[in-house]
Amino acid sequence: MAGRKQFDVDEALRRAMHVFWRWGYSEASIDRLTEGTGLGRGSLYGTFGDKSALFRKSLQRYAETYHPLYEQALSGPHPGPSAVVAAYLQVALNRIADPTVPDGCLLTVSATQLPALDAEGRAMVRAMIDGLRAMLEQALLAAGAGEQEAVELALCTLATNKSLAVLSRAGFSGEDLATVAAAAAKNAKAVPTLATKSSHRGKKLT
Repeated sequence: MAGRKQFDVDEALRRAMHVFWRWGYSEASIDRLTEGTGLGRGSLYGTFGDKSALFRKSLQRYAETYHPLYEQALSGPHPGPSAVVAAYLQVALNRIADPTVPDGCLLTVSATQLPALDAEGRAMVRAMIDGLRAMLEQALLAAGAGEQEAVELALCTLATNKSLAVLSRAGFSGEDLATVAAAAAKNAKAVPTLATKSSHRGKKLT
Protein backbone atom coordinates (compact mmCIF):
# COMPACT_ATOMS: atom_id res chain seq x y z
CA MET A 1 0.00 0.00 0.00
CA ALA A 2 1.41 3.39 -0.99
CA GLY A 3 2.72 5.44 1.92
CA ARG A 4 2.75 2.54 4.35
CA LYS A 5 5.95 2.07 6.37
CA GLN A 6 7.83 -1.04 5.33
CA PHE A 7 9.60 -1.30 8.71
CA ASP A 8 8.78 -1.38 12.42
CA VAL A 9 8.86 2.25 13.52
CA ASP A 10 8.92 1.39 17.22
CA GLU A 11 11.85 -0.98 16.75
CA ALA A 12 13.72 1.62 14.71
CA LEU A 13 13.23 4.15 17.51
CA ARG A 14 14.49 1.65 20.08
CA ARG A 15 17.62 1.11 18.01
CA ALA A 16 18.12 4.85 17.57
CA MET A 17 17.81 5.23 21.34
CA HIS A 18 20.65 2.73 21.75
CA VAL A 19 22.84 4.67 19.33
CA PHE A 20 22.39 7.89 21.31
CA TRP A 21 22.83 5.92 24.52
CA ARG A 22 26.09 4.34 23.39
CA TRP A 23 27.67 7.32 21.65
CA GLY A 24 26.02 10.39 23.13
CA TYR A 25 24.37 13.05 21.00
CA SER A 26 27.61 14.54 19.67
CA GLU A 27 29.04 11.26 18.38
CA ALA A 28 25.75 9.79 17.19
CA SER A 29 26.34 10.68 13.55
CA ILE A 30 23.73 10.19 10.89
CA ASP A 31 25.85 7.36 9.51
CA ARG A 32 25.80 5.64 12.90
CA LEU A 33 22.08 6.22 13.21
CA THR A 34 21.33 4.77 9.79
CA GLU A 35 23.58 1.79 10.50
CA GLY A 36 22.08 1.26 13.94
CA THR A 37 18.48 1.49 12.78
CA GLY A 38 18.95 -0.21 9.44
CA LEU A 39 17.18 2.71 7.72
CA GLY A 40 18.31 4.87 4.85
CA ARG A 41 18.65 8.60 5.37
CA GLY A 42 15.40 9.29 3.56
CA SER A 43 13.43 6.90 5.76
CA LEU A 44 15.13 8.17 8.90
CA TYR A 45 14.39 11.84 8.16
CA GLY A 46 10.95 11.12 6.75
CA THR A 47 9.88 9.18 9.83
CA PHE A 48 11.56 10.99 12.71
CA GLY A 49 12.64 14.39 11.43
CA ASP A 50 16.15 15.73 11.91
CA LYS A 51 18.75 14.45 14.37
CA SER A 52 17.56 16.71 17.20
CA ALA A 53 13.97 15.54 16.80
CA LEU A 54 15.08 11.90 16.74
CA PHE A 55 17.12 12.46 19.88
CA ARG A 56 14.14 13.94 21.71
CA LYS A 57 11.95 11.02 20.65
CA SER A 58 14.67 8.60 21.81
CA LEU A 59 14.99 10.36 25.17
CA GLN A 60 11.23 10.22 25.64
CA ARG A 61 11.28 6.51 24.78
CA TYR A 62 14.02 6.01 27.36
CA ALA A 63 12.00 7.78 30.05
CA GLU A 64 8.86 5.82 29.19
CA THR A 65 10.84 2.59 29.49
CA TYR A 66 12.79 3.17 32.70
CA HIS A 67 11.12 5.85 34.78
CA PRO A 68 8.08 3.64 35.56
CA LEU A 69 10.55 1.17 37.08
CA TYR A 70 11.73 3.86 39.46
CA GLU A 71 8.13 4.74 40.28
CA GLN A 72 7.37 1.12 41.05
CA ALA A 73 10.48 0.72 43.21
CA LEU A 74 9.66 3.86 45.19
CA SER A 75 5.98 3.09 45.66
CA GLY A 76 6.76 1.35 48.94
CA PRO A 77 5.90 1.08 51.65
CA HIS A 78 9.51 1.40 52.84
CA PRO A 79 10.62 1.02 56.48
CA GLY A 80 12.90 4.03 56.27
CA PRO A 81 14.94 6.36 54.03
CA SER A 82 17.75 3.83 53.61
CA ALA A 83 15.32 1.38 52.04
CA VAL A 84 14.16 4.06 49.61
CA VAL A 85 17.72 4.78 48.53
CA ALA A 86 18.46 1.06 48.13
CA ALA A 87 15.31 0.45 46.08
CA TYR A 88 16.01 3.39 43.77
CA LEU A 89 19.63 2.46 43.13
CA GLN A 90 18.73 -1.19 42.54
CA VAL A 91 16.78 -0.12 39.46
CA ALA A 92 19.94 1.48 38.08
CA LEU A 93 22.00 -1.61 38.92
CA ASN A 94 19.49 -3.85 37.16
CA ARG A 95 19.59 -1.70 34.02
CA ILE A 96 23.39 -1.60 34.02
CA ALA A 97 23.52 -5.39 34.38
CA ASP A 98 21.24 -5.87 31.36
CA PRO A 99 23.49 -7.17 28.55
CA THR A 100 20.99 -6.12 25.86
CA VAL A 101 21.48 -2.38 26.40
CA PRO A 102 24.54 -0.10 26.36
CA ASP A 103 26.46 0.69 29.53
CA GLY A 104 25.56 3.75 31.52
CA CYS A 105 22.42 5.83 31.14
CA LEU A 106 21.08 7.83 28.22
CA LEU A 107 19.91 10.63 30.51
CA THR A 108 23.34 10.85 32.16
CA VAL A 109 25.35 10.93 28.94
CA SER A 110 22.90 13.51 27.54
CA ALA A 111 23.38 15.71 30.61
CA THR A 112 27.13 15.75 29.98
CA GLN A 113 26.52 17.02 26.44
CA LEU A 114 23.98 19.78 27.09
CA PRO A 115 25.86 22.38 25.00
CA ALA A 116 25.42 20.16 21.92
CA LEU A 117 21.65 19.91 22.34
CA ASP A 118 19.05 22.37 21.14
CA ALA A 119 16.99 24.33 23.67
CA GLU A 120 14.16 21.81 23.65
CA GLY A 121 16.55 18.92 24.18
CA ARG A 122 18.27 20.70 27.08
CA ALA A 123 14.91 21.44 28.68
CA MET A 124 13.87 17.78 28.36
CA VAL A 125 17.03 16.52 30.02
CA ARG A 126 16.70 18.91 32.95
CA ALA A 127 12.97 18.26 33.36
CA MET A 128 13.55 14.50 33.50
CA ILE A 129 16.29 14.85 36.10
CA ASP A 130 14.13 17.19 38.15
CA GLY A 131 11.26 14.71 37.90
CA LEU A 132 13.40 11.90 39.29
CA ARG A 133 14.56 14.13 42.11
CA ALA A 134 10.98 15.04 43.02
CA MET A 135 9.99 11.38 42.90
CA LEU A 136 12.76 10.55 45.36
CA GLU A 137 11.84 13.38 47.70
CA GLN A 138 8.23 12.21 47.92
CA ALA A 139 9.25 8.61 48.60
CA LEU A 140 11.70 9.69 51.29
CA LEU A 141 9.06 11.81 52.98
CA ALA A 142 6.66 8.87 52.92
CA ALA A 143 9.37 6.72 54.55
CA GLY A 144 9.70 9.11 57.48
CA ALA A 145 12.43 11.52 56.40
CA GLY A 146 12.11 15.15 57.45
CA GLU A 147 11.64 17.77 54.75
CA GLN A 148 15.26 18.93 54.70
CA GLU A 149 16.56 15.39 54.99
CA ALA A 150 14.40 14.33 52.04
CA VAL A 151 15.76 17.18 49.89
CA GLU A 152 19.36 16.35 50.76
CA LEU A 153 19.05 12.58 50.41
CA ALA A 154 17.20 12.86 47.11
CA LEU A 155 19.98 14.98 45.64
CA CYS A 156 22.73 12.68 46.94
CA THR A 157 20.91 9.58 45.72
CA LEU A 158 20.44 11.12 42.30
CA ALA A 159 24.15 11.97 42.21
CA THR A 160 25.04 8.40 43.20
CA ASN A 161 22.78 7.07 40.46
CA LYS A 162 24.53 9.19 37.85
CA SER A 163 27.91 8.16 39.24
CA LEU A 164 26.99 4.50 38.81
CA ALA A 165 26.23 5.19 35.15
CA VAL A 166 29.61 6.85 34.63
CA LEU A 167 31.52 4.14 36.47
CA SER A 168 29.81 1.43 34.45
CA ARG A 169 30.97 3.09 31.23
CA ALA A 170 34.48 3.18 32.66
CA GLY A 171 34.42 -0.59 33.05
CA PHE A 172 33.87 -0.94 36.80
CA SER A 173 32.48 -4.32 37.75
CA GLY A 174 28.95 -5.03 38.87
CA GLU A 175 30.36 -5.87 42.29
CA ASP A 176 32.02 -2.46 42.52
CA LEU A 177 28.81 -0.71 41.53
CA ALA A 178 26.80 -2.73 44.06
CA THR A 179 29.29 -1.70 46.74
CA VAL A 180 28.76 1.97 45.92
CA ALA A 181 24.99 1.57 46.01
CA ALA A 182 25.06 -0.35 49.30
CA ALA A 183 27.27 2.27 50.94
CA ALA A 184 24.95 5.05 49.79
CA ALA A 185 21.94 3.26 51.27
CA LYS A 186 23.74 2.41 54.49
CA ASN A 187 24.87 5.98 55.02
CA ALA A 188 21.55 7.57 54.10
CA LYS A 189 21.17 10.42 56.55
CA ALA A 190 21.05 14.19 56.61
CA VAL A 191 23.92 15.71 54.66
CA PRO A 192 25.98 18.41 56.41
CA THR A 193 25.80 21.81 54.77
CA LEU A 194 29.07 22.82 53.18
CA ALA A 195 30.22 26.30 52.30
CA THR A 196 29.71 27.25 48.66
CA LYS A 197 31.33 29.85 46.47
CA SER A 198 28.25 32.02 46.74
CA SER A 199 28.52 32.09 50.54
CA HIS A 200 31.92 33.76 50.22
CA ARG A 201 30.94 36.18 47.48
CA GLY A 202 31.98 39.71 48.28
CA LYS A 203 34.32 38.74 51.15
CA LYS A 204 37.96 39.65 51.01
CA LEU A 205 40.71 37.21 51.88
CA THR A 206 42.78 38.19 54.87
